[in-house]
Amino acid sequence: MTNTNQYLKKIGLEAKKASHLMAKVSTQQKNDALTFLMGLLNSKAATVLKANEKDVQAAKKNKLDRASIDRLIISSKTIDSMIKGIKDIIDLRDPIGEIVHLNSRPSGIQVGQMRVALGVIGMIYESRPNVTIDAASLSIKSGNAIILRGGSESIHSNIALSGLIHEALKKSGLSIQAVQVIDSTDRSIVKGLIKLNDFIDVIIPRGGKSLTKMISDEATVPVIKHLDGNCHVFIDKDADLNKALKIIENSKTQRLGTCNTTESLLISKHIARDFLPKIVKMLHQHKVEVRGCKETLKLVKGIKKASEDDFYTEYLDAIISCKIVDDIDEAIHHINKYSSHHTDAIVTENYERAMRFLKEVDSSSVMVNASTRFADGFEYGLGAEIGISTNKLHARGPVGLEGLTSLKYIVLGNGHIRK
Repeated sequence: MTNTNQYLKKIGLEAKKASHLMAKVSTQQKNDALTFLMGLLNSKAATVLKANEKDVQAAKKNKLDRASIDRLIISSKTIDSMIKGIKDIIDLRDPIGEIVHLNSRPSGIQVGQMRVALGVIGMIYESRPNVTIDAASLSIKSGNAIILRGGSESIHSNIALSGLIHEALKKSGLSIQAVQVIDSTDRSIVKGLIKLNDFIDVIIPRGGKSLTKMISDEATVPVIKHLDGNCHVFIDKDADLNKALKIIENSKTQRLGTCNTTESLLISKHIARDFLPKIVKMLHQHKVEVRGCKETLKLVKGIKKASEDDFYTEYLDAIISCKIVDDIDEAIHHINKYSSHHTDAIVTENYERAMRFLKEVDSSSVMVNASTRFADGFEYGLGAEIGISTNKLHARGPVGLEGLTSLKYIVLGNGHIRK
């Protein structure tokens, strides 16, 4: 543990120094680093793919589940998506140094707020190696330093990607300590990282519920988190059923292993008799198992009974829970009780009920007539995201550039004194 503590103190100190340097960096320098990174991802894609193949083969050998392997894989399409994400971040306005809410006071001073970087971010994540690029890119553009600790299952991929990031930082004249990727799989490092208060300003966990809960419970550094993504779609009695069928299909079946995939379906009793069989038929065609309430079982044969735990569950698999509800009041109550407060949607043509749903559902993203799969930094125009927060303080929803900044008060005077 002594060696671990020394290692963490070293990288923490380097990150803190780098964060002070990043505070001085121009937008052009940050964009240059990101432009170089795009070029390196393109020219050295084969190196990244080869490293990733080692991780994928090891994951299969260790019998990781299908969803975990799916999140681990880097393909040529994934690299293209990484490059596109970086390009979008480059195109975003740099928020650092922006002055807002500047007002003159009766005393003659001007009071406003300036947007500044958080400082040093510690990020702990599992499986997805593309997170390494997203997080590093957002951290560079927002003027932060970041310490990245990926999962052991993606170690080769992350080391390969960190090499490209350091090459891009060096080429643009920035400190390579602005992005540090921990190359050890020692689990004690996570326990130490989340208590590194002297150097780290915020911890962002991105992974399974057990990892996030452990970090939330044990961290002494502030945490931006979400535990899981138990997302709902509610089909209102005034829904356009063609829209509803497409939205459910996309929300649940486009990709099973993501936190914005729909895991729970609510249907108004007024349309359930005619519409539910069509939904179940579509889901069964996609080999999705439906687990329903007792009213659901009366209307459709061949589905399993849902337990109380099912309504709380983020499956990340080809399973969905289903409940028939009396009205929007019951739907909102059910969502606020069982949801993980990530993303929930209503399908309706009724404006009043749509507005009620938006106001009363207590989640970080609430949608009308759209797939929950849109809950994503890229889709929201943030360029990319470092994670999705279900916190209510500091950042909520997809965390992009502004989520990695804070505001400090500034006062402008000309020899003013308080009387």
